[in-house]
Amino acid sequence: MSGSADRLPRLLALVPYLMSHPGAQVGEVAAVFGLSEKQLIDDLQLVWMCGLPGHTPGDLIDVSWDGGEIIIDNADTIARPLRLGIDEASALLVALRMLAATPELAEVPGDALPRVMAKLERAAGDGAATVSSQVTVDVDAAPDALPRVREGLKRGRRLSLRYYVPGRDEVTPREVDPTRVVVVDGRAYLEGWCYRAEAMRLFRLDRMLGVEVLDVPADPPEEAEPIDVTQGVFRPSPTDELVELEVSAAGRWVAEYYPCERVTELGEGRLRVALRARDEDWILKLALRLGDTGRVVSPPEMAETVRKEAERALALYAHGS
Repeated sequence: MSGSADRLPRLLALVPYLMSHPGAQVGEVAAVFGLSEKQLIDDLQLVWMCGLPGHTPGDLIDVSWDGGEIIIDNADTIARPLRLGIDEASALLVALRMLAATPELAEVPGDALPRVMAKLERAAGDGAATVSSQVTVDVDAAPDALPRVREGLKRGRRLSLRYYVPGRDEVTPREVDPTRVVVVDGRAYLEGWCYRAEAMRLFRLDRMLGVEVLDVPADPPEEAEPIDVTQGVFRPSPTDELVELEVSAAGRWVAEYYPCERVTELGEGRLRVALRARDEDWILKLALRLGDTGRVVSPPEMAETVRKEAERALALYAHGS
């Protein structure tokens, strides 16, 4: 069952939706909001008890769903949808930028996606620049990486990559038979059979320093299977370092987003989570992303590294402002 923290924003979105879709059916509205019909009716019963101060019948929202058709009235005061916050608009903008970079959408005619992105950039304002800077490439990536990868996929040709591996801080040559481009966690990856690893691998496009389309047909072996990215790219290994973090209620998403070995409730919504860090760079980015909603508590040397990096980032920010 949804908690009140999830329910209130949903109700504030539900009423404007119903006002703009008179006569909508219970089943279709439930599908739009990702609810069961029972959950939607529970929400409608709560809406029916809401309204302006006074709580007389003329002050309350009037809603009925007899016969499956939803009729709502006397809800003009909250008929407008909620405005996106800067963080919400910026996060959505980042996802749309990555979506626009996928080969399937790059060839779709029309300007609907660019127009939506332009509106979000105006809505996010300075926040759009902030989030954009958070997802800039870590290295001097090849600007033509995506077009070259797309060409290799379209022509069915093997790719030669110069690929940066942050965990070892080195650039490695790779020959890859490309199979597809996927977007995971807001980043675009090439999936393909890597002849160096002799296995299917994912390669981030913003870590490709060079991409060359070879005059060799792509011919991955029969054992090459698509990589399941439904749970994210990161697959922890028992040899990765175990890191413990304490997060506030606002940082609990970490336990849901990443595979954790232990999750301990600390009270007041706080958690202590233990997870495997693939490299120091990865845990640094996670800790900085959490900000004041979480902190690394062990190992001590990792906690100290995060503290120093945070101080350095704050110093740069203070100097820039």
